[in-house]
Amino acid sequence: MEEHALEMFEVGPCETPHQMGFLIGRRFSRLIQSRLSRDLILRNQLLPWARAPESRPLLEALCEHNQTKFPRYWDELVGTAEGADVPVLDIVLINFRKEILPFIPDKETKSDLPEKAIECSDVLVVGESMAVAAHNEDANVALVGHTYLIKGTLSSGLCFISYTYAGELPSCAFGFNNNGMGFTLNAVPPSKEEIVASGIGRNFISRDLLEATSMTDATSKIRSAEASVGHSYNLIDLKARRICNLETASRTRVSVNEVDDTPFFHANMYLHLQVKQVEDENSKSRQKRAAVLPKKSKQDFLSLLGDTDDAKYPIYMSDLKKL
Repeated sequence: MEEHALEMFEVGPCETPHQMGFLIGRRFSRLIQSRLSRDLILRNQLLPWARAPESRPLLEALCEHNQTKFPRYWDELVGTAEGADVPVLDIVLINFRKEILPFIPDKETKSDLPEKAIECSDVLVVGESMAVAAHNEDANVALVGHTYLIKGTLSSGLCFISYTYAGELPSCAFGFNNNGMGFTLNAVPPSKEEIVASGIGRNFISRDLLEATSMTDATSKIRSAEASVGHSYNLIDLKARRICNLETASRTRVSVNEVDDTPFFHANMYLHLQVKQVEDENSKSRQKRAAVLPKKSKQDFLSLLGDTDDAKYPIYMSDLKKL
């Protein structure tokens, strides 16, 4: 993979959400097309599934429910596809990846396409002398070189900056806005029986968080989302000097942990919401390692997120799984 300088695109105010998405798609068309062509989960799992007749009920329900709840963001998604000159179906599938994969029959799953154990880590603290939210961005190898920053301005005057995966809604990783609100995200692995088919997609929820006005507003957006799968949200309120970790699951289940002066590390398993989940040795290893590392200063937090002591399951993944 050639070296890729992370680019920022300033967009807006736009007349419509579709126009904003179109301009983003056109600006990053090369990266979006490249990501779609290289994404083996899309090519080998999602697209074959979507082309089969039995996929239609779930796919149509996902699209209908998310378009109804978030019509502006849906128009933004369609605009991105049109601006990048790629099939809308491809963009829909990568945005609903987490909501679809649990329902693809096991026989269609490729063992060489890992979807878990390559996700992000965070360490958070709010004390008298410092307040820090440090995030380590890990994801699937298809995203290497296929990310960018969006600085979006809305007609209301709201402005956000988001780290964005090519072709996906801003932001399925982290972002912040001029209301003093920010967030980072950690994937979590609810077991299949905990997942509700055709619920609201995680990408739509995090896109909505980019427009949050306060911690209360952001929490309300998450609580009311009727999500299909679970997620872990690290909400950051600069004005109130607060950080909260929210773990969520389907059927509007939410657990809130207010971060204080005891450093809080989160990998990719539920820590405080009682949900049946897939056991992940990678996350367990990262949690165990983080527990014994120093966490007294900002430099300690950066060193923690860069730790490679465990050769099998390092906190910092320096191979091709690392962005």
